[in-house]
Amino acid sequence: MRGGIAVLAAAAGVMVSAPSALADGAARGRVDYATSTQAYRVNTDQGDPFAKLFSFKLSDGKTLKLYCVEFGTNVRDDVDMLETPWNKYPDAGSPFNKNSAKINWVLHHGYPALGLDAVAAELAKQGVKVHDGLSEFEAITGTQAAAWHFSDGVNLDLKKPLKESDDANANADVSALYSYLIGDQNTGIGAQPKPALDIAGPKTEGKAGTKIGPFQVATNGTVTSLTTELPDGVKVTDADGKELKAADVKDGSKLFLDVPAGTKPGNGSFSLKATGELDTGRLFVAENYAKHPAQSLIVADSEKTEVAAKATASWSETPAAPSTTPPTTPGGAPSGGGELANTGVDAAVPFGIGGLLLGGGALMLLVNRRRGRA
Repeated sequence: MRGGIAVLAAAAGVMVSAPSALADGAARGRVDYATSTQAYRVNTDQGDPFAKLFSFKLSDGKTLKLYCVEFGTNVRDDVDMLETPWNKYPDAGSPFNKNSAKINWVLHHGYPALGLDAVAAELAKQGVKVHDGLSEFEAITGTQAAAWHFSDGVNLDLKKPLKESDDANANADVSALYSYLIGDQNTGIGAQPKPALDIAGPKTEGKAGTKIGPFQVATNGTVTSLTTELPDGVKVTDADGKELKAADVKDGSKLFLDVPAGTKPGNGSFSLKATGELDTGRLFVAENYAKHPAQSLIVADSEKTEVAAKATASWSETPAAPSTTPPTTPGGAPSGGGELANTGVDAAVPFGIGGLLLGGGALMLLVNRRRGRA
């Protein structure tokens, strides 16, 4: 490998598609030499290149940090690099293909996915103490060399890993980090899911005076925003009617639209936003690689991205309450349907007694009138 080969470090976490995209959804960008960090030149069994942490500018203006793989090819800053699935690596016979999980583990546990103190702490757990902490140059060099080991079968000279430095402490620290990253602790990390957010609501219609839902949230990120487009009085709540804020919503949360009685028929919606990490391990390969070959790059630090989802619902008027007044006959008397309370007395009895009393009074009046005539 020639000295111009660079080490690229980029977003820590997962091997997934990025948000800034080409027509096919692939992110694109270019190496920016001016803001890249060149560390030590190394001694290996395949050459003595410089280790570099490359800056990479995406077409949407964001910047990533990347290390390089594909050891025998030069890095170029005059061609666009496209994000590519790991199984589309340009060299089908490279160790990169069988060691992709190992490489991803290196990226997650090396620098800059972990800060300098965090990397030193990981070494301390293995009983290895670095000298006066771990410098950025040492961290870049050890991480890049470990990536090359798995991507191209490159082996670092552990006795004197640094070509142009006789600093014993720096040489020892680089060897220690490299040995840790390629050692037994490296159990591999597979592809990680990209940030996602979904709201599923099997019931999206209802009546005023009820709760419409549930709308179930599924996300692998952190919900940061809850906004609504709802009439006055309509709220996003939990099953108990408690109004919710963004901080209350998590993966698996069940949300409802609480529509008060008397609300005019209509519809409304609510939206969620969540942030997640596009993690280390994303692969960038030169556009039109066959015509313009350039060293492939892998992301070494995580990039935050935002995803959003929206749910809508509609409602009709409040259903009329059932009438408590019994229907009547045409004459105005109550018709069947209601029953008198059972007091143990036949309801017809009073009418019979009244009839007898009325009949007896009329008979007595008739008798008195006849006596008067006599």
